[in-house]
Amino acid sequence: MNKKILVAGALICASTLVFAQSQSVQKKSGSSNNNKETYVENEYLNDIDTEIIMGLAEADELDTKLVALQYIADAINAGNTSPGVIQALDKLSGEGTLTESRTKNRKVNNFPEVRRQACLLMANVPGEHTKNQLIDVLVTDDEPMVLSAAVQSLAAINPEDADQVISAIAFVHKRIYYLNPTSSFAWEVVDAFEKLGPNASNRSEMVNTLTMISVNYRYSKPVRDKALNLLKKFSSSSGSSSKKTDEK
Repeated sequence: MNKKILVAGALICASTLVFAQSQSVQKKSGSSNNNKETYVENEYLNDIDTEIIMGLAEADELDTKLVALQYIADAINAGNTSPGVIQALDKLSGEGTLTESRTKNRKVNNFPEVRRQACLLMANVPGEHTKNQLIDVLVTDDEPMVLSAAVQSLAAINPEDADQVISAIAFVHKRIYYLNPTSSFAWEVVDAFEKLGPNASNRSEMVNTLTMISVNYRYSKPVRDKALNLLKKFSSSSGSSSKKTDEK
């Protein structure tokens, strides 16, 4: 009788273990399937978003392009930074400069506000491609508000090869320095140099640009003071570095 009871108990334990294992396998399988379904669903929604965004970005009307930028902002916030989204940002950041539409030889897509917003959004998709696109905007655009947005995003991206970005910013500042100097753009230049400075191998271009800003009374006093303070900061850090080198 005792043997029968032991055998029965062993069979019950074994069946319980098998049942538990089967349930665990089913849960894992179900979880895996759910993950796959979620991934496929997200990819499908991303593709739909991209198609809508590209359709809006390629429209002719200003309002439609502004709606495209809203769609892009929502897509990025939802985690969609697909090549299609980046392609739409490229197009909108060069709307009227890098890409032109003409009717009877008259440019009809010169939309600085679209370019400005696109440049600001590009800070959310950092990378080599974005950096190069923003530099292209700096070289081709003449609108201070667009240039300010491009500089702001380049500073936010803060690439490791900061020297290339610093050279582009210094070049553009020199280009508009005599034509149309604005305090808002100069402020962004100084702010960008403050962020990019630690990664720069050569600060000469920054120092020259900051000196120009600090002594130009067409800029507001806060901008000149900000440039001067950064110059002092660079000078102080340079002196500390050379002192440590001499001690060694």
